Amino acid sequence: PSSSTMVNPVVKHKIVRKRTKKFIRHQSDRFDRVGPSWRKPKGIDSRVRRRFRSNVLMPNIGYGTNKKHRHIMPNGFKKFRVFNARELEVLLMHNRTYCAEIAHNVSVRKRKAICERAAQLNIKVTNAHAKVRT
Repeated sequence: PSSSTMVNPVVKHKIVRKRTKKFIRHQSDRFDRVGPSWRKPKGIDSRVRRRFRSNVLMPNIGYGTNKKHRHIMPNGFKKFRVFNARELEVLLMHNRTYCAEIAHNVSVRKRKAICERAAQLNIKVTNAHAKVRT
């Protein structure tokens, strides 16, 4: 796995987020029965829907991420979930754009095989040390 850490992304963008806070549902702070996950207010008199100032902000398309930076992890790669060593072949030509992530339900034996193959193909594995005991 030592050589797999040498792979660098093609370009490491400085990712600009327009908003890092989650959009929380109107009045979810007041009532336990109203969960925090976003729901669009539909009421005819709703202050939030009518976008009065100093109210909860609604998500809209303007908060979207730049297309070049979308789905990019902090390490500069995009994620590709892998279940076995053969699936790494797909990343052969894209090892500077995508990194492999071993799926959660893969056994320790297969994990070791995936990590060895990734080192040969020079592919970065994000969770290479997961579940592997000494």
